Amino acid sequence: MLLTSTTKRRHCHLFLKKFESFEYDRRKIPIEKIPVIKSQTGGSLKILFADKFPQDGVNQLHELGHECDLQPDLVGETLPAAIGESEILVVRSTKVSADVIRSGESLRLIIRAGAGTNTIDKEFAASRSIPVCNVPGKNAAAVAELAMGLMISIDRRIHENVIDLRAGNWKKKKYAVAKGLMGQKLGIIGVGAIGLSLAERARAFGIQVMVVDKPSRSAESKAALSDLGIETIASLPELLRKADIVSVHVPSAPETKGMINAEFLSDMKPGAVLINTSRGDVVEESALLSAMDEKGIRAGLDVYADEPAVSEGEFSSALASHPNTCGTHHIGASTEQAQSAVSEGVLQIINTFSEGKILHCVNGQA
Repeated sequence: MLLTSTTKRRHCHLFLKKFESFEYDRRKIPIEKIPVIKSQTGGSLKILFADKFPQDGVNQLHELGHECDLQPDLVGETLPAAIGESEILVVRSTKVSADVIRSGESLRLIIRAGAGTNTIDKEFAASRSIPVCNVPGKNAAAVAELAMGLMISIDRRIHENVIDLRAGNWKKKKYAVAKGLMGQKLGIIGVGAIGLSLAERARAFGIQVMVVDKPSRSAESKAALSDLGIETIASLPELLRKADIVSVHVPSAPETKGMINAEFLSDMKPGAVLINTSRGDVVEESALLSAMDEKGIRAGLDVYADEPAVSEGEFSSALASHPNTCGTHHIGASTEQAQSAVSEGVLQIINTFSEGKILHCVNGQA
């Protein structure tokens, strides 16, 4: 089904709104309880970037008179000593523990340069009236592109082709068999901004897209799903039994931890494909390993429960090394386009905060 640009913009707007209400608690900390944000140096803010951040964004903040300290190699263990008098802390994947927050005596705001906030102790931050904010929806296209790439790679065994070619082996007969994606059924779990972006791309490949029906969905959202040709299924078990591919796009939360368990996997078709570009802890890895061995489940994974917290290092994982796994290194949001969009979102949060307001607060008020 071809969509006009106007229709696509309307759909994206609807689902970005849906994404925000689905994935995060948006209760705002009352303005009167936000600590005074101006420093003692003429109103500028001291900002620590504990991960990579585009230099253009740092330059813009400098031009506004803020003091920026860019230390992309910091990790959770070294962050407490580095935080000093920083008033704003910006992170991507660096862990922000209670010890980190406690060490920042001047800390007023924590920003996750991205969507997921499972690496930040939001409750402890709230207990000190420190808002934790994120930048939702900006990396949706990047993550959806990777999910599609994993599907294609698994279907055509691209990753295995590359290994054999680099080893000097020509095996056309081995790899000349593939089912193809057109006409396959894709079940998407978590229809937020990323889930919607994936649905649009999958439909362009001729894939049939399914989601679990939710009575709480608004009439507008249901109409948008219908316009995209997305089928709604009565229950999760029914969706899993029908799907050739299942792609998961949910936040890390108590209710999603370990949701991909033995029961979940038992409902999937033998030889079906599981895609996970969300968070590693939504998968019970022992159950997935058993399903791979016993019923031929194949997996496209960008995240793992015990993945390293640093950008480079050794990683030993039975799941990552399993022959049925096509894996990447938690790079879903790592495109220049996505990071530029996230950078703009971070600047918006900082500028709004300097005016005494907060955007996208995810930790409520203790």
